[in-house]
Amino acid sequence: MADAVLIAVAILFGLMGLGALARPALVLAQFGLSVDTGPGRTEVRAVYGGFGLAMAAALVAAVSSSDDLRRGVVIAVAAALAGMAAGRLAGALAERDRRVFPTWVYLAIEAAGAAALVAAA
Repeated sequence: MADAVLIAVAILFGLMGLGALARPALVLAQFGLSVDTGPGRTEVRAVYGGFGLAMAAALVAAVSSSDDLRRGVVIAVAAALAGMAAGRLAGALAERDRRVFPTWVYLAIEAAGAAALVAAA
């Protein structure tokens, strides 16, 4: 079961990463933002694309790693997701964002992913 959690979260990160690499404008369009410059699209590809693929690769590698390395990777990725969720919550509260999508949907996904990873660690 723990391996399935790691793979499921890796798939979500992988999809985010591939989507950002292929269509960076769509990533920010969900938030009502546009990316009209090459450097802007490169930034989205780096942060959303590169980070997502790196997290996916780390989780996939963790599945067949030693217990200590596996636990370290899983806790690190869980911490990243929890930090994303906390930042999103702080922003939503500061901005009084009551729209369900995208803020609260992504917050729920990030928080659930972090909790699932901690349980699987």
